[in-house]
Amino acid sequence: MDFLQTLVTIFMQYGYFAVFGILILCGFGLPVPEDISLTAGGVISGLGYANVHIMFLVGMAGVLIGDSFVFWLGSHYGERALTLPILRTVLHPERFDKVREQFKKYGRWVVFVGRFMPGLRMPIFFTAGTSKQISFFLFLLTDGFAALISVPIWVYLGYYFAHNFDELMSWVRGGQTIILVLVAILVGVLFFYWWRRKRQEGEGDK
Repeated sequence: MDFLQTLVTIFMQYGYFAVFGILILCGFGLPVPEDISLTAGGVISGLGYANVHIMFLVGMAGVLIGDSFVFWLGSHYGERALTLPILRTVLHPERFDKVREQFKKYGRWVVFVGRFMPGLRMPIFFTAGTSKQISFFLFLLTDGFAALISVPIWVYLGYYFAHNFDELMSWVRGGQTIILVLVAILVGVLFFYWWRRKRQEGEGDK
């Protein structure tokens, strides 16, 4: 709660620019929880220091720009970028190799899942860039779709519970679980429709 309160205090003074800047730095690997940053942005909206709908857009922009920079870094510099201080501290060669293997198996779906995995998000997006298996447009589309699930949850959660920090923190602690459940439901629905379509195509060929 203390860290959330600190962010709220900073954001109250500097508004959208502070939220935007922190989120971009989160994408670069800054050890600040992205979910707490987005929640703090929602809190200052609930307290009247910002418009919550604009804050949602600012959150989306900050998240996607930060992620895109990491992807570009991997795409442009490849594994040479692993020697940069900004990456060396958070992306060890062993972790990079593990993420690369997962990306070879599952492709862009790793990007989608990576948005919901704090700590692995940045390595996954960097590896996506180095892999050359996914275009920037497809990366942005996949990451943006995933962000449309997570970003509004954190921002509007902070907005609705801005005047009750105790209840807000209880929701924040369970927020990641809520998001993962929503993602699991979405994946289940998409898989069902894919399976039914394949089944119908199989019956049509008989």
